[in-house]
Amino acid sequence: MTEGVWREATTGFQFSPEKIVVTEELQKEKLRHCGLDSDVLHGHVDASFFISIGIHVGVKHGISAEGNVNMLTGLTQYRPVRLGEVLIAHGMITDVQDVPRGQAIETDVWFEDVNGKRVVSAPRKSLRPDPEKADQRGAGERPDPVIKDVKQLETVGTYSLTPEAVKAYSSDGNSIHYDMVSANKAGFRAPIIGGGMGVHYLVHTLWQQRLAEAFDMSIYFRRPIFWDDTFTVAVSPWKSVGLIREGKVLTEARLTLSK
Repeated sequence: MTEGVWREATTGFQFSPEKIVVTEELQKEKLRHCGLDSDVLHGHVDASFFISIGIHVGVKHGISAEGNVNMLTGLTQYRPVRLGEVLIAHGMITDVQDVPRGQAIETDVWFEDVNGKRVVSAPRKSLRPDPEKADQRGAGERPDPVIKDVKQLETVGTYSLTPEAVKAYSSDGNSIHYDMVSANKAGFRAPIIGGGMGVHYLVHTLWQQRLAEAFDMSIYFRRPIFWDDTFTVAVSPWKSVGLIREGKVLTEARLTLSK
């Protein structure tokens, strides 16, 4: 692709298979910016990384991520992935729909080991806002809430973000995550963290509780998380987990653990 020339997202467009590796150095650096201890993973990969890797695979195929906002993501880990393990990324755009705010784009991305066995799946639905429709609301059908009463949750951690740390984590790709002007143009008061960055806190909780052997998450991004926010991680053991700010759900996940 010629730099700066983007492909229109179309249903059925397939990505070429691509080798990917998550290194110990990358994981340690990224999780440090999140305020998370990478040692709890015991030499394995935090599956949250595969969300952003999948987005970047699309970018390499000419599908722009600039200004896009995650709405929902699936994250299934069939087995833990070792740091440094070679995986093959596969993906395709499964649906593109016009919505009041622009386009809703559904993408299926999955990762296989060198033997062709699927180890992680990370399908997602994102909103590509149309600048000419900035005054419109609506991005398609809104799924029912997973967490219906935050007062019934058990708090397992509290985290405070800083602009410096969020910018260090999100220094490339979609500029609404690290640039004030871009965030303001998109209608946000400040840069917002990427969906994958927020999911680190959910997956980290599973590793802390030694529940991350195999799992399936249906993740919903309900409200933006700004680069200077403080939020709690709370669970309904072990059916759901969410990021909560001032009694409101920011990100939530329906959780199924495989025994």
